[in-house]
Amino acid sequence: MAGRLSGKVALISGGAGGCGLAAAELFAREGAKVGIVDLPRSKGEEVAASIRANGGEAIFAPADVSVSAEVTSAVKAVEAAFGAITVLFNHAGILAVGPFLEVEEDEWDRLMAVNVRSMFLMTKAVLPGMLSAGGGSIVCTSSISAVAATPMEVLYDTTKGACHMFARAIAVEFRDRGIRCNAVCPGFIATDHGKRELVGLSKYGVDVSEAAIAAQQGRMCDPKEVANAALFLSSDEASFINGTHLFVDNCFTAV
Repeated sequence: MAGRLSGKVALISGGAGGCGLAAAELFAREGAKVGIVDLPRSKGEEVAASIRANGGEAIFAPADVSVSAEVTSAVKAVEAAFGAITVLFNHAGILAVGPFLEVEEDEWDRLMAVNVRSMFLMTKAVLPGMLSAGGGSIVCTSSISAVAATPMEVLYDTTKGACHMFARAIAVEFRDRGIRCNAVCPGFIATDHGKRELVGLSKYGVDVSEAAIAAQQGRMCDPKEVANAALFLSSDEASFINGTHLFVDNCFTAV
């Protein structure tokens, strides 16, 4: 079913690696013009060039998504290249693993900035153009951690709980203006980010062995499976889906 995003302009934060990279490539194959926003030191330009080499349309707009001025500049760059953004995938995020009583305030602030503040900044910058274009779809990357707490991840779990409600609240406020906003909620994922999480949890005695993961969700989630879920929520096929949380976790949260 090719062309599911034909005529759409998609901005993907954190689009240079992991699930964001998988989404950037998939969205481009499905006809979207793709703006990749990620850190200047990332492989964002390489990803955009690869998409173009394969017949797609993409640009890289470097930014720290927790910094307002950089977000504004990146959004303007994508709009200048392709027009109003009609699909926003708020995917950028980081994690922190460790005992709660050892958490420093700056670590709390950094995680909140990248995982929560970035959604606020990016959505606020994109929405005016999206509204002027007649509407669009916003997808935020939440997690099983929004509803299933993990030891040693109080900070991360808290940010994903915020993501859960951010997506729902945006949907409610802007539903009657043609905006849909949903969250995609992966389980443990086979990305560099996800593998670092497992190493960190193991260090503190949390059982994330292959057997434990198999019992919880069958296997590790593939980044492409998260990208497919985000594609569906971004497409017109999900036209009556708004304010929902789509779990990509193979029953982790259903048991």
